[in-house]
Amino acid sequence: MMDLLHWDGTLSAKDFRIGAVAFAQKWESLNFAFPPWVWVPCPKHPWLASPEEEGYLSMEKICISRLNEEDIDQTTQIDTDEEEASCSGNKDVIDDATLVQRNHHELHYYDFHIVYSNTFRVPVLYLRAYCSDGQPLQLDEIEKELPTCSSKELSKSKWTFITQEEHPHLKRPWYKLHPCGTGEWMKLLFLNDTAQPKFEVVLELYLLSWFSVVGQVVGLRIPFKMLNDR
Repeated sequence: MMDLLHWDGTLSAKDFRIGAVAFAQKWESLNFAFPPWVWVPCPKHPWLASPEEEGYLSMEKICISRLNEEDIDQTTQIDTDEEEASCSGNKDVIDDATLVQRNHHELHYYDFHIVYSNTFRVPVLYLRAYCSDGQPLQLDEIEKELPTCSSKELSKSKWTFITQEEHPHLKRPWYKLHPCGTGEWMKLLFLNDTAQPKFEVVLELYLLSWFSVVGQVVGLRIPFKMLNDR
């Protein structure tokens, strides 16, 4: 059994899968605003002796709409007020589904993958966005649809906050939230938990706690009932 005081906040590939399954099950049972996360197994390489099934979590074709130019002035103030209240930690603001469909506007679709990083030993959120005709969105277009607080942070450190690189399993360009520092703040998160859970419990809660922070960057907020159910 691992001592949390000597834990560095990272996961093994086996631990990641345990946490991923627990997160997907809780998401499906308590979050009805979005489709379920699906575990996608990866083909095994004959030259790698790994007894564990490798894979990643996938939630795809989440639909949002792009406002027309004439509508931006009418909605900007309302959206900004709501997002700033959320970013400031106002618990009275409940937004189970930020990526919602608005009628009569150009629709954009987002695919999200939670992938294990062998380098950083933590989960990483990968994403791609595209129009209804399949045309991919560039980073500056995606930035316009991020919550206000994320957009401001991205403008300060664009190439360290969100980067584009080859998806480790699909071998195609995707955007990802850079995982630098994830292990450190995950360790602090659990060490500050007054309940001091056992490491087995930490594994079950790891992705839920991680996504409660990371998901907000792209507007995917976890419902309070999922966090309270911990």
